[in-house]
Amino acid sequence: MNIREYLSDKFKNKKCAVLGFARSNKPLVEILLSVGASVTVRDKNEALEGDADYIRFASLGATFVLGDSYLDGLFGDYIFRSPAFRPDLPEINNAVRNGAILTSEMELFFEICPAKIIGITGSDGKTTTTTLTHLLLDTECKSSGCGKAYVGGNIGAPLLPLAFDMTEDDFAVVELSSFQLHTMTRSPSIAAITNLSPNHLDWHTGMDEYIDAKLNICRHAPTDRLVTNAENAITREIAEKSELALTLFSSRSNSFEEIVPVGKNNCRAIYEDNGVIYADDGAERKEILKTSDILLPGRHNVENYMTAIALTEGLVSLETVREVATTFKGVAHRLELVREKDGVRFYNSSIDSSPSRTAAALGALPKAPIVICGGYDKKIPFDTLAKSLCEKARAVVLTGATAEKILREIERCPDYDREKLPVKHISDFKDAVIEAANMAENGDIVLLSPACASFDHFKDFAARGDYFREIVNGL
Repeated sequence: MNIREYLSDKFKNKKCAVLGFARSNKPLVEILLSVGASVTVRDKNEALEGDADYIRFASLGATFVLGDSYLDGLFGDYIFRSPAFRPDLPEINNAVRNGAILTSEMELFFEICPAKIIGITGSDGKTTTTTLTHLLLDTECKSSGCGKAYVGGNIGAPLLPLAFDMTEDDFAVVELSSFQLHTMTRSPSIAAITNLSPNHLDWHTGMDEYIDAKLNICRHAPTDRLVTNAENAITREIAEKSELALTLFSSRSNSFEEIVPVGKNNCRAIYEDNGVIYADDGAERKEILKTSDILLPGRHNVENYMTAIALTEGLVSLETVREVATTFKGVAHRLELVREKDGVRFYNSSIDSSPSRTAAALGALPKAPIVICGGYDKKIPFDTLAKSLCEKARAVVLTGATAEKILREIERCPDYDREKLPVKHISDFKDAVIEAANMAENGDIVLLSPACASFDHFKDFAARGDYFREIVNGL
């Protein structure tokens, strides 16, 4: 039975409610309609009636419930939840009590995908790690002439419609957010948790729920190996309790014995020793890569490479790893050098949506920068951000909804010296960028590293980074 026959057998004449009409759910709606399902799309946005896909899917038989009451009377054999929807909404709970099966576009992809799925999650580093992992596999596939590597999930194009073209020789590298993982009952073949720290606490009920959601990446079949961070307290504890085969990476320790918990069998370590990344099974260590070959700056990118190396060990050659390291210059909005003007370098790191990401960006630069911080309030603490700024910034320009909160934490920080660290609060984003540029002198660095999400003023971090780039290029 091929994939389309399987889907037809499962969904034909079934009532399917799709919550949210965003990018990833449009291919889902099209597939469900094509296999004979009865599809109702529910979305709060009434303006969707003018959307070309709305018109097309409505002509194919989909019904739409739009507006403030879009969840009223929710029912169906299957309910497909977009990541933005909490699964414990009263309307969803009521539908599940009445027999509906709660699922998602991503869960359906996991169900039908014939390729080997490699999944990556974490608070920081998951996008670069996902990109690197895909690049390693894609380079190897092209070199060997066998298989193909796909990438998607929380980044890139929706993977569900691509599953029809995938084979068992292929790889699907998937970045997964806590929102996507929250209700997942399937896991990838190989999983990575890059690190865990407070994040998205405006959406999750607390840190415990956030961690529990992330653990769905390795909680279910068919996961047979977990790659995670030996130096992060939370992921270290996860590794110690896990019964899976493990690969632990560390950018601080430099031996198998320091990294791997005593008594752990079937465990590998990835670490750096004297500028060389090694893979070590406790009996033999193998040289993988010189850190000097990595074009991406910063210790956090060494960790990203360690994670990608661990995920692809045995699947790609050493030549492929070295080829990628010596040619890959990074991803947009991640310490992206936008421009050098009058001796001042401007870096766009709009992806930095948490304090730990900003700390990593600060540590990756050759000198203390003028940092632009602030944005949407995810209800996370900023004491660690304040410490990083006091230690590693030359000046700070605060903007966005969290500016006052960050300012309070800076002023409370024991390391804060008002004379050594100028701090300015400028509400308008463009004015904040211009002020940072005006503060800079020949040899300085201006860094956009918000430590916050973008949703107070922008649709996403990319839109924020694009606007920063536009302002800088227009100076």
